[in-house]
Amino acid sequence: MQKYLNFIDGEWIPARSGEVFQNLNPADRREVVTEYPQSSKEDSSQAIEAARRAFGKWSASTSIARGRILSKASQVLETRKVELAELLTREEGKTLVESQGEVQRSIDIFRFFGGLSYTIGGQTIPHDFPNNLLYTMRQPLGVVSLITPWNFPIAIPAWKMAPALVSGNSVVIKPASAAPGLTHELAKALTEAGLPKGVLNVVTGAGRAAGGELAMNSAVAALSFTGSYSVGNTIYLQLAQRMARAQMEMGGKNPTIVLADADLDLAVTLVVKAGFGLTGQACTATSRVIVEKSVVQSFVEKLSAKARTLRVGNGLHQGVEMGPVVSEQQLDGNLEYVQGAVKEGAKLVCGGNRISEGDLAHGYFMEPTVLGDVTPEMTIAREEVFGPVVAVMPVDDFDEAIRVANGVDVGLSASVVTRDIKKAMLYADRIEAGVVKINQISTGLALQAPFGGVKGSSTDSFKEQGAGAIEFYSRIKTVYLDYSN
Repeated sequence: MQKYLNFIDGEWIPARSGEVFQNLNPADRREVVTEYPQSSKEDSSQAIEAARRAFGKWSASTSIARGRILSKASQVLETRKVELAELLTREEGKTLVESQGEVQRSIDIFRFFGGLSYTIGGQTIPHDFPNNLLYTMRQPLGVVSLITPWNFPIAIPAWKMAPALVSGNSVVIKPASAAPGLTHELAKALTEAGLPKGVLNVVTGAGRAAGGELAMNSAVAALSFTGSYSVGNTIYLQLAQRMARAQMEMGGKNPTIVLADADLDLAVTLVVKAGFGLTGQACTATSRVIVEKSVVQSFVEKLSAKARTLRVGNGLHQGVEMGPVVSEQQLDGNLEYVQGAVKEGAKLVCGGNRISEGDLAHGYFMEPTVLGDVTPEMTIAREEVFGPVVAVMPVDDFDEAIRVANGVDVGLSASVVTRDIKKAMLYADRIEAGVVKINQISTGLALQAPFGGVKGSSTDSFKEQGAGAIEFYSRIKTVYLDYSN
């Protein structure tokens, strides 16, 4: 078992209460993987104060100097890829191949923002009068809080930390309690790379106790959150009371539309990867497949056949294609959604059960699940499940497919499978989503491109990732200079 402490003002310290919590391996709950401080409001306040003290000197450094530290951190992480991927799999459950990809993503993110540091700045603007200079400066906000989820426990902290730090902010981050270990490892890498003490602080614990202070403390200038809509909405309202800057990225109910002209084998491959990969525990996972009726039967047969062949097991074992659900609570919730869908009239095509044979009895495993004959009114078609459950929805034509896809109150990622380029382009125009994929999986993002949702998936103000991520973590100051006299 690895024991972690809070990281505050450059020191590793326990929670003031001395209380701790432990995380079990979701693939084998007999194994205690990690232990963390159960932090309180006071611990978060201490971290915020450390960040406040560190901000002045850090913000006075150049973006290029800050970028060098991020680039060095990426090199440090590169040397630890194997051990970090194993920790990720043991704590969160995804397969080792998936964990290796996520660790590499965090390395690339730090490298990207290290390079971007050479471009961060303002612009000169033509003035109305001669011998006058008009220009803008980009400046950091101050203390920034980050609240991150468990499903991408190193990539999401990295893609929030990197632009926040390179912009000159000091940071307090609270990772989700289900898998905080990789955030601590990022802090270690940054410290080794030369990050000054107090610039990055990490606290762990319950959201209400430790996380609430990150939204309510008057020293926090901005907060970036990724998680559920219910929690994000609460935090957003707390920040609004004092007009602090907010970035909320929340859930999705992502559709993949399969048109009659589509290559069905390709469509099945994409849906299997996007619906069952990462155990369906991605905010961009395909949870609704909207299929034209003329091909729906053939599609469902191919999809269910493929789902039945997926090898489910401990993500550390070679050949495993889908790991466990992260917790018993999440597993129970997934199974309840499946049972509810059947009661509402959906057809259980395959899966829908907990797997409890042999060693899998000690983990939170469930079968890849396909539901057929799902209608837009059903709960399974409207609410995010966050598990390996795919609902197939038959429609008459392309226009109905668009209406069904847009008929939910979220809009994060959306995919279409078709050979018709006109319909593909119309789909890109008409779909209500922040990310559009054409003949690609709904999951997977380019780190150099902006990411964010619409409707209830996001505050839809500032984008994450890519060069545009700097916008949230900085402000523009306009300077007028008259040198005519």
